[in-house]
Amino acid sequence: MPKIVFEGQEYLAEDNETVLDCLIRHDVSVNYSCRAGVCQSCMMMMEEGTPSEASQKGLKDALRAQSYFLMCSFVAGEDIRISRPGKDFQSMETGVLALDKLSDDVLRVRLARPENYSYFPGQFLNLQNPDGVERSYSLASLPDDEDFLELHVRHIPGGKVSGWVHTALKAGDRVTISPATGDCFYTPGQPGQNLLLIGTGTGLAPLYGILRDALRQGHQGDIHLYHGSSVMEGLYLVDALKTLDAAHANMHYHPCVSQGTPPAGIISGRADQKALEAIGKLDSWRIYLCGREDMVKSARQKAFLSGASLKDIYTDPFVPAVD
Repeated sequence: MPKIVFEGQEYLAEDNETVLDCLIRHDVSVNYSCRAGVCQSCMMMMEEGTPSEASQKGLKDALRAQSYFLMCSFVAGEDIRISRPGKDFQSMETGVLALDKLSDDVLRVRLARPENYSYFPGQFLNLQNPDGVERSYSLASLPDDEDFLELHVRHIPGGKVSGWVHTALKAGDRVTISPATGDCFYTPGQPGQNLLLIGTGTGLAPLYGILRDALRQGHQGDIHLYHGSSVMEGLYLVDALKTLDAAHANMHYHPCVSQGTPPAGIISGRADQKALEAIGKLDSWRIYLCGREDMVKSARQKAFLSGASLKDIYTDPFVPAVD
């Protein structure tokens, strides 16, 4: 039986068993969701061994070149060694510059940007609480224009990191963060391509960075941002996004609320459904999907069926941590 080496431990895989199923059978804590090669939550890096074509299906070329693969789609035929994405980086300390409320349960956290800290808007970093518990938060700031790192942290009841951020963290504190990682960010090269950005809740954080980065780099294609919440109180940065909409002829902001009767200017319905209904065919479009995991999974499938290439669909599903 092939041996899977992961984080210093060895696990024997059964015949025709995927790497993901093997680790789950051994009670190893790993990320996964759809188990069908769609959500890409179970992505790992192959340190020793060769990823199969099936296990890299749908991955960006940059990820394939770095030997990333999907555990749910790979059956090991030989001994392999794997590691988590981004876990080879060293953590670092930085200071808290400011905290301010964006809504009743969303706090904007601005951290001092460490020297030589490189990132793309839309990537994410891990923030560590004093007990060493880490959670991932997307970057909404612009590295070329802003000297801070901006995170949008929603207060999750019982959350070990979000609860600490909302109740104990204050300006001037020192915190531990990881380098930025992730492939959900704007890339230049096709300035005329239309962009569709769909987010729920604090899925707006990466999209806010991606949107402003595209505009800063002179993107010429239409950019449609659909941000959704179940209630009006869940929307935030509304005025800032309306200002961007008014300042750029190719930028279109569509706030959505799925419950009750929203006021004028707010779309009634789910952001993903309203976006896909309004735009229709997505051939040659680039899609960014960020926020609630079920929305990201469903919208990715529907966008593909509407003509979007899988290589043009970028996702950042928010999977609640189990404490």
